Amino acid sequence: MKRLITLSLLIIALGGCAPVLHRETMKAGILNAPLAQLRQNPDAFKGKVYILGGLIVETKFMEKGSQIEALSVHVDSYGYLMDEGHTGGRFLAVYPRDKGLLDPLVFKKSREITLAGEFIETRTGKIDEMEYVYPVFEIKEIYLWDERKEYYLYPSTPYYYPYPYGWYYDPWWKRYPYGPPPAW
Repeated sequence: MKRLITLSLLIIALGGCAPVLHRETMKAGILNAPLAQLRQNPDAFKGKVYILGGLIVETKFMEKGSQIEALSVHVDSYGYLMDEGHTGGRFLAVYPRDKGLLDPLVFKKSREITLAGEFIETRTGKIDEMEYVYPVFEIKEIYLWDERKEYYLYPSTPYYYPYPYGWYYDPWWKRYPYGPPPAW
């Protein structure tokens, strides 16, 4: 019986450490692509697979498939996004048409992704009025994170009285229910 309990706890504990993408992909990929180096010397990095995290800026359909423009976010060894407060810039990720399409309503602005992508080339584009060189990756595998929901906490009234809203909401409350006021 002890072995069964120990085995079940071990399976639960190890299940919590599962990577976001397939294990083989995570082992083969290089974590956190150095986007600045890819922009400067693209020929040295072509054909390598990188594991990237990102915040979607825009998704659109292109001639060759779906294209995601994303703001780079660092990932850990399991593919989980890390909130470090800085990024390496932006990148483009292309999902080939023969694999399917990434719907812009699902892969919309501000959604978080983790992907494994093969570096193809660099492409010049614009961010507002500034020229920008984007590293371009072909998506091999992609994971879309759940949308973050904001929760607002409302302060509650302390519960000192038999009614949850306090004595000032009690219709039966009398100023001095147990006799005259105390003589101070």
